[in-house]
Amino acid sequence: MAAPRWFWMKCALGIIALGLLSRSVVTGWVLLDKYLGDALYAAMVYALLRVVWRPGPAAAGAAVLMVAIESFQLSGIPARLLASGNGLTRVVARLLGVQFGWADLLAYAVGIGMMWALEAGGRRAGWRRPDGLT
Repeated sequence: MAAPRWFWMKCALGIIALGLLSRSVVTGWVLLDKYLGDALYAAMVYALLRVVWRPGPAAAGAAVLMVAIESFQLSGIPARLLASGNGLTRVVARLLGVQFGWADLLAYAVGIGMMWALEAGGRRAGWRRPDGLT
């Protein structure tokens, strides 16, 4: 069975839905309430990059992007954006995050790693790209 680009777009949309759900339901468990959303955020980035890149570069690109976003929080700029009166600016600040956390980086690695592992399992089960690449 092929895993074409539309598959990865649908996958990203499904991850976005799960991520929104994870932020709207409070369980009282930090792993689910905070870090599941972070892992899903990184998984979404992997899925979006996977639309155009092969698995290895997509995983590496997602990791670099997630580290860059998390490191950008150290600048204090996202926190200042969150204090803005502009609603769109505040949404962007929320998407970027406003507080650096080492645990966030671990959650991102888990999200990317899970996507890569799931795809590797899918390839073993017979997924093939239409252009013959893996």
